[in-house]
Amino acid sequence: MSHALSVQNLTCTYNGQAVLQNLSLPVKDNEIVCLLGASGCGKTTLLKAIAGLLPLESGDIYINGRTIADQHTWLPPEKRNIGMIFQDYALFPHLTVAENIAFGLRDWDKARIAAKVKEMLELVHLTGLDGRYPHQLSGGQQQRVAIARALACEPDLILLDEPFSNIDTQVRHGLIKEIRRIFKAQGVTAIFVTHSREEAFAFADRLAVMNHGVIEQFGCATDLYYHPSSRFVAEFLGSGSYLPATVKNDNQLFTPFGEIGMKTEQPYGQETSVEWLLRPQNLKVRQAQDGQGVITEQLFMGDNCRYTVDFQGHTLVVNSHLILQVGDRVKVEVEPHEPVVFATAC
Repeated sequence: MSHALSVQNLTCTYNGQAVLQNLSLPVKDNEIVCLLGASGCGKTTLLKAIAGLLPLESGDIYINGRTIADQHTWLPPEKRNIGMIFQDYALFPHLTVAENIAFGLRDWDKARIAAKVKEMLELVHLTGLDGRYPHQLSGGQQQRVAIARALACEPDLILLDEPFSNIDTQVRHGLIKEIRRIFKAQGVTAIFVTHSREEAFAFADRLAVMNHGVIEQFGCATDLYYHPSSRFVAEFLGSGSYLPATVKNDNQLFTPFGEIGMKTEQPYGQETSVEWLLRPQNLKVRQAQDGQGVITEQLFMGDNCRYTVDFQGHTLVVNSHLILQVGDRVKVEVEPHEPVVFATAC
């Protein structure tokens, strides 16, 4: 299968240290992929390497089957037909909205430029604001201008570096939804960098969770959230609790809640000790005088409460619509789900 972007066995170094290590990433046409990870994990380095802003130690990069970089080829950034959208938008303050959008179209004739600017203004819902300057726009409007400028050049790929970090929380969700609609309507292939799992879940088709220069897991958000390949991925994508358990055989898990059926591709020996991941939504609580759990913390979250429960000496985190108090004794039950387990750390 051909890909809009194919990164193969990429290694980048800085001061003799590998920042990216033998990394591969396939991106489909019209797909939005998120590079998700903490600061220093290598996600921005990967973005810059794709853009041609950093040299490669080794590896190959192809866009729509065209070689961008390998051991014999190195196309400069301006030859890669890649659009870039930066965290601070990088708009020219002395140019109007229309002039900013048209900035990369200087080789076009005037009629074609005017038509493209008009099309982009309509696309990002900024019609009538073409004569304004960046300082006269809101943060969300400036972001739309940056999107329009990148799309106007009809790039093969768009790269976005923390594109929503400077947007007010109140308008961020709506803007993410709108920009995703624009990209899908235009058939855009995009890669964006963020450390926010909420942004990643809302904007991306697939996520690449990065850690120390490697991709720990790559896939859609639900697969990574409910079937993480490592504790790192599990904990980066959301809160959870761990209970000790024992794999009796390849399809049976013995837990403090009794025996539970499980499916796993990883072979386990008899009586293998594991840690059982429980997301807050995998559990439910109800007040009961004979319950084996005690509420130790309460966090009101608006549409529900998040409770920390001491359960037989283990700490569990549970979401519930019930109003409970610290000190209440509760029964804890497990909702039906496919168990996720990790080998017990030595």
